[in-house]
Amino acid sequence: MASLFDYDNPIISGINKVVDMILLSIIYGFLCIPIITIGPATTALYYAVVKNIRRERSYPFREFFKSFKSNFKQGFLVNLIFIAVYLILYIDIQYAKTMAGTIGTVLSGIFVGLFILAIAINVYVFPYLSRFEVTIKQLLKNSFFLSVRHLPSTIAIMIILGVGLFIVWILPLTLFLIPSIIFLLQSLLIERIFKKYMPEKTDEATSQGVDQWYLE
Repeated sequence: MASLFDYDNPIISGINKVVDMILLSIIYGFLCIPIITIGPATTALYYAVVKNIRRERSYPFREFFKSFKSNFKQGFLVNLIFIAVYLILYIDIQYAKTMAGTIGTVLSGIFVGLFILAIAINVYVFPYLSRFEVTIKQLLKNSFFLSVRHLPSTIAIMIILGVGLFIVWILPLTLFLIPSIIFLLQSLLIERIFKKYMPEKTDEATSQGVDQWYLE
């Protein structure tokens, strides 16, 4: 009977992870309310979900706030860039719709395409920021490269995001869990991609006490 309530019990462990994911999603939701903090919050949620929920390292809230603090400046600035890009493209799309004929249709197609490309880059930006220390320019450049180089995975990652947002739209209460689920599912693809550009796990680093959890 005691083993039923053991933290190593798969059922109890699973319940604990679901509770952690719910609490992380709630914290994430509150931090996203100001809008301009969506970037740091997204970076932090992805990091906490991968490191704690998937790799079972450390504590979820410790890792969340650690990432939120350390990546706040870049996450904040990159988020402003994307807000500006989305706003400009939205205005362009609406303007193109008012234009009659072929020109309006072509421009609408171009702007919609750029909007989709921005989303494709966006889905890599914050996970990448959570893992690597780079300049904003390099962050955007590398995210663009990954979105194009791994197009099938990019499409799948965007579909996961779209389905998650649709579920929240029809079932608003799922907002308290869906964000963590979205990143958990996306990480199955994103982490596989990241590994292609990272060094192999070494015994030397392990012997020196370096936890290479991100290579597992």
